[in-house]
Amino acid sequence: MTPRPAEEARLSPALDADAVRIIRGLAMDAPLAAKSGHQGTAMALAPLAHVLWSRVLRIDPTDASWRDRDRVVLSNGHASVLQYAVNFLSGQGLEMDDLRAFRQWGSRTPGHPEARHTPGVEVTTGPLGQGLANAVGMAIAERHLRATHGADACDHHTWVIAGDGCLMEGISHEAASLAGHLGLERLVVVFDDNGITIDGRTSLACSDDVAARFGSYGWHVVRLGDVAEDLDALERALREARAHAGSPSLLVLPTRVATPSPDWTDRHEAHGNPFTAAHVTATKRAMGVPDEPFWAPTPVVDQCRRHARARAATLRRPTSPWPRPDIAAVRAALPRFDDGAAIPTRVALAACLEATRGAVPGLLAGSADLTGNTGVRMAGTTAHDRATPSGTQVYYGTREHAMGAAIVGMAHHGGVVPVAGTFLVFSDYLRPALRLAALSRAAAIFVFSHDSVGVGEDGPTHQPVEHLMSLRLIPGLQVIRPADARETAEAWLAALAHDGPTALVLTRQPVPVCTDGAAVGPGAAVVRAAPRPAVRLIATGSEVHVALAAADALGADGLTAEVVSMPSWDRAERGTAAANLRRGDVPTVSVEAGVTLGWERWAHAQVGIDRFGASAPGPEAMARLGVTAEAVADAARRIAGGASAARPHRA
Repeated sequence: MTPRPAEEARLSPALDADAVRIIRGLAMDAPLAAKSGHQGTAMALAPLAHVLWSRVLRIDPTDASWRDRDRVVLSNGHASVLQYAVNFLSGQGLEMDDLRAFRQWGSRTPGHPEARHTPGVEVTTGPLGQGLANAVGMAIAERHLRATHGADACDHHTWVIAGDGCLMEGISHEAASLAGHLGLERLVVVFDDNGITIDGRTSLACSDDVAARFGSYGWHVVRLGDVAEDLDALERALREARAHAGSPSLLVLPTRVATPSPDWTDRHEAHGNPFTAAHVTATKRAMGVPDEPFWAPTPVVDQCRRHARARAATLRRPTSPWPRPDIAAVRAALPRFDDGAAIPTRVALAACLEATRGAVPGLLAGSADLTGNTGVRMAGTTAHDRATPSGTQVYYGTREHAMGAAIVGMAHHGGVVPVAGTFLVFSDYLRPALRLAALSRAAAIFVFSHDSVGVGEDGPTHQPVEHLMSLRLIPGLQVIRPADARETAEAWLAALAHDGPTALVLTRQPVPVCTDGAAVGPGAAVVRAAPRPAVRLIATGSEVHVALAAADALGADGLTAEVVSMPSWDRAERGTAAANLRRGDVPTVSVEAGVTLGWERWAHAQVGIDRFGASAPGPEAMARLGVTAEAVADAARRIAGGASAARPHRA
């Protein structure tokens, strides 16, 4: 018999069997201890997970940040205990106390996997389908880096475990279609085809032919048949998928939820309801293991970990960190904008991207069929596609859901700077991705143009009013709405330097250059000072020049006004600007072409839009909806003329 390469060395059959039993036991014990969790899927997938981690994955369990590791995504994140159990067995940083603390406050084993929280977890999954779309972004990043820097620098695969729920969610259709179109051959998805959802059998709501659907997207589809318990057959299938070229692979793996429970196998109740102690006892008896909680014999665990380290020693190649943007070089390359020039901030961003792309290694910019409209088109760049994976302009098609999740995956992969654009009104389509980006601190840059009723004739379906404020509600999302081209340039720098996601909110219509850009750093700054102001006007984005015009009108009446540009609430909150703006000695009016809810924290009177817009030219829509210099000046006169500065008043 030809000896196996060291990379393919195996555990003994007895150790393999014990490892699978340990995973299944932990999959029951941790939810039982927590009185919460999903054991059924984890139990069914224990053989697959053991084979994937112990025989196939190219990872280093002692270094979760090794740059050229395989990425593995548990898209059906409710089965998190599966990943934690195999992580524990392979020595990736979890110990038994972590399993005992499953789903408890402060533990490293939360209910769904969280990136930057648990060793070995690449992305934060939970909302079904998001992980699959994250993985598409990871595969795009890997292929681009390999094409750009060579296989010696980047040469790995992205693996996904996904369930019925992941593939029912609409995001999976978008993501799979994009992956097939791009021919992402380093992407392998294992579909856990157990036919179970929380409500019952999938036949209650779904009759899709998943294999045919993915085949139509251009995927390499393999129906594995009855091999869920056959370790060698699973290994062959995974290795063959890894060797496949030309397209992503879908392995359809029929499993039986809660195997080998004598009470709950194939029953949908096992999906989300933890077993009772009696159920666990009966299942452990069927498995032939001691009826003790968290059974994991030390000799078995030690041998599994030694095996994982030995595999890593044969796979590990020296790598260095990917180059990062040099902020000083980016600043030096930024374009200059003349005073008074009327420039849409989306156009200003495009100029910034083009001018600085040489100083931003790994820049990948794209949009959901709105590339030229949103300011993310870079002139002279090549499209990223299957023929030219080194291309830096990504065309996502009309797939906002998948685009948002994909750039989160790219950010977590590393080595690239992902930028994706769409209209602000469509940020609703990206909401889950935005939330997970913020939760996991993924350094993805979301560009939202056409930021107000100023978009004009398209009407209320395309005129955002509530969206900007809704973005500000997401903890950890840096939101910047620049007033002009200069603030846009500073916003681009702030996004590149931020350790987390950023939303850049930009205008379609031209706005005059009226600031020096200095407000972006602290989040807010005075753009027109008054020694002893009678009133303060705070504005964002395209309304800053409206506030300046209102200050002129007030000055003609002998009423001095200080004008503040406030491009970023969250940056203002982190610095000293918040305290300065909230002092109660100056009556304050806010002006923003959106809902006024929330502005009471900064201003005593608010000028905004608390209704949907209307189809009309942008300037007319703004005027008829009350976002004018006259309206701001009138509100300022009212509160400066005797209304209490300590009591909010809505104009």
